[in-house]
Amino acid sequence: MSTPATELQVLWPLPIYFVIALVLVAVMVGLSYLLGERHWEHATGEPYEGGIVSTGTSRVRLSAKFYLVAMFFVIFDLEAAFIFSWAIVVDEMGWVGYGEGVLFIAIVAAALIYLWRAGALDWGRASPRAKEDGRGARS
Repeated sequence: MSTPATELQVLWPLPIYFVIALVLVAVMVGLSYLLGERHWEHATGEPYEGGIVSTGTSRVRLSAKFYLVAMFFVIFDLEAAFIFSWAIVVDEMGWVGYGEGVLFIAIVAAALIYLWRAGALDWGRASPRAKEDGRGARS
């Protein structure tokens, strides 16, 4: 059983590490502030676009479907990584591992079918739910 004195002997480097890290960050920020250049020309605040003068606004409004597709990509890309790693060791896992992989693929397929039926993957048409409510672009 350890005593508080031995625990203190083991943990004393941790606070010293944090203090050294904070001092190092403060020194770097301070030196950057003291030694850094200060100039405020007209072009200093403008974004640099490879020599091309920027036009318009940076506040581009993207459709929510863009973010929906990005989330689908992340989710299904991560699931593809899981399936790939499962495929590498499927021989070693036996029938139980095979069954779990098939169940995982079935759940992913069910999610994809649900999203497809809900109209989440349709870009040019109104969703089926919107058509039922009378809000769809087409009747």
